[in-house]
Amino acid sequence: MGILHRLAWFGAVLLLGVGQAGAAAPKDDGQAAKALLEKALAYYHDHGDKAFAAFSRQGEFVDKDRYVFVVDTQGVMLASGGPSSALIGRDVSEVLGPDLQKAFKDALKVPEANGIQQAEYRWQNWSDGKVERKHVFYQRIGQRILAVGYYLPRASAQQAQALLDKAATDLVQNEKRTLTAINSLKGGYLQDDLYVFVVNLDNRRYVAHGTNLRLINTDFAKVKDPEGKLVGEPILALIGKQDEGEYEYRWENPVTGKVEDKHAYLKKVGPYLVAVGYYSP
Repeated sequence: MGILHRLAWFGAVLLLGVGQAGAAAPKDDGQAAKALLEKALAYYHDHGDKAFAAFSRQGEFVDKDRYVFVVDTQGVMLASGGPSSALIGRDVSEVLGPDLQKAFKDALKVPEANGIQQAEYRWQNWSDGKVERKHVFYQRIGQRILAVGYYLPRASAQQAQALLDKAATDLVQNEKRTLTAINSLKGGYLQDDLYVFVVNLDNRRYVAHGTNLRLINTDFAKVKDPEGKLVGEPILALIGKQDEGEYEYRWENPVTGKVEDKHAYLKKVGPYLVAVGYYSP
C-alpha cells in the first residue's frame, strides 16, 4: 500500500464519527497520546505555524509510534513526525473517495470550542504492514487540525465476552448461517485479534474457526500450545463439567504474530463449545 493511501485513514476517522469515542483504549497509551496532543496544542498556541518545523522532526513531539501531524481545512498536510512527512505540502484529501471527502467536510463544522475529539478506526500499520485498530485524538484550531493516533492491537476482556455472547446467541437462532459466517472470515466474527472458534462436543472436532480454516474437522482434544502443552483436552474437560468457563494458555496473536498469554471465555451451546479469547497486555 502506497504512502498516499496510508493517509486515507484520516477520512476513515471522520466517517466513523467526529467526537465518537471508540472502545476503551489501553490506559497508558491513551494517556500518552492525549498528553502528546495537549503538549502540541500548547506549543502551537505559543508559536503558531512556526511549530510545524518542531512537529516534523524526530524530537519532543515523537513518542515511540505516536507522533503529531497537522492538516489544514483544505486537506493539505502541514506537518508530520511520522511516515506521512513525505506528503507535507500536498493535498491528501485527493486520496479520499467521495464519501470520505464529504465526511471530512462535515467534520469541519464541529466548533473549535468543542475541544479534543477522538475516534477509532482500522488501518494499515506502516511498521508491520498489518491492518490494526487505531485510536486518534485530534482538535481543530482555526484552519488547522492537530492530531495524534496510536495502534490498538489488543481487544479487551469485555469485547471478547461480547463477541462470545453474540456468537452463542446467533448459533442458537441459525446454526448453519452462523457457522458459515464464522468460517467466511468476513461474517462479523473476526474483530482484529478477537475471533470465534466452535467445537462439536460429540466428536470433539472443530466445525468453525475465525482465522484458520485448516483446523476444521481436526481433533480439538489434541491441540497443543507452541510449547507442546495440551490445550484442547483440558478445555474439553472443563466444559464437560459446566456450561461456561474460562481458561488461560499461550497462543499466537494473529495481529502481532507473536506467541502471547491468552484468556479464553468458553460456553456450551447445545452440542457445541463456543470460545473467544483475548490476549493479555
